[in-house]
Amino acid sequence: MLLKKWEELPKEFQTAEVKEYYDVLKKKGFSLFLKRCFDIFVSAIMLIILSPVFLILAIAIKIDSKGPVFYRQERVTQFGKTFKIFKFRTMVQDADKIGAQVTVGDDKRITRVGKFIRKLRLDEICQLIDVFRGTMTFVGTRPEVPKYVASYTPEMMATLLLPAGVTSITSIYYKDEDELLSNAEDVDKTYVEQILPDKMKYNLSAIKEFGFWNDIKIMFMTVFAVLGVKYTPPKD
Repeated sequence: MLLKKWEELPKEFQTAEVKEYYDVLKKKGFSLFLKRCFDIFVSAIMLIILSPVFLILAIAIKIDSKGPVFYRQERVTQFGKTFKIFKFRTMVQDADKIGAQVTVGDDKRITRVGKFIRKLRLDEICQLIDVFRGTMTFVGTRPEVPKYVASYTPEMMATLLLPAGVTSITSIYYKDEDELLSNAEDVDKTYVEQILPDKMKYNLSAIKEFGFWNDIKIMFMTVFAVLGVKYTPPKD
């Protein structure tokens, strides 16, 4: 996992705001190398071990509702590249065409099996495929849809210096994000104007604190969070 040379970055990245974070990462080349090696090795092992779970979920999804097993939505990853993320489908077919691109707590589009899958965070385990391919990494800023990336400030663009992540410290703090949006009159507006800026503060801070062992710590915290441990953001 290597950074491009500064002059090879897309023009929208070549700003003073991004340069501050680029310089931090540039000094951590060995940690970035370890990060990619870890991604390849661990994702390959987990894909093999979890293959029976994949099969069971696939069958349950197909029996429960009409539509494909996977939900392939366009997201944005490293250097602003787009890719189609792998997620087990937890909503009715074409849900993104009949509602917001973020999900609220009591979203009527969620299927019966989908509620169970989302509760246990099983919808995202197939992102191991994305990690193995290199379009994602285990720890990094969660991938947004292009619609929301278009609203990024110049500083927020720095989060795209690294591949999008399966989990992050921000994901842990905001693991109940759908509940926060459940009472919003305009879900998209509330997300872009209130939730996203708050999340980005932690995403940007994580880049400055980046390190291979810190990634390992966040992965363990993610497991504990799924098991019910509550983590609260530090007070400013």
